[in-house]
Amino acid sequence: MQPNDTDATHILAADHRAVEALFDQFEKADRKDKKARIASEICTELKIHAQIEEEVFYPALKGKIDDDLLKEAYVEHDGAKLLINEIEASGAEDEFFEAKVTVLSEEIKHHVREEEKQHDNMFQQARAADIDLDALGERMLARKKELKAKAEAGGLPPAEMTTM
Repeated sequence: MQPNDTDATHILAADHRAVEALFDQFEKADRKDKKARIASEICTELKIHAQIEEEVFYPALKGKIDDDLLKEAYVEHDGAKLLINEIEASGAEDEFFEAKVTVLSEEIKHHVREEEKQHDNMFQQARAADIDLDALGERMLARKKELKAKAEAGGLPPAEMTTM
């Protein structure tokens, strides 16, 4: 993503690449404390990403893209949020900590495929619809900035479910 790029789909794709890189770092980490720090970063990034999608991006797509694809995205987010909350509530000493992060990674890979990689994906449908992706991206960036500041100032609350 270019520094002044405000296209909503480019912003979300850049988030996807950043989280994929964090999952790679997690897999390569050899100490529990390092894994815990990276997992915390993954959870924060995913909470922010899910929130800007659910507050700004998805509502703008409602009625303009395949409704089933949008509903699945919300449910997939909730599945990820359950794991995020579990990971944040436990810690690297938890017996299932690494397994939870691994399953979260697999869920996110699937979700990313549906949003940007498979044929007729959400991003392609958004581009084809009558949506101002730059204006949407500007709103998303503003909200993302607020959430990052909140995360840095004391952390974000547990992720809230939308469909469950």
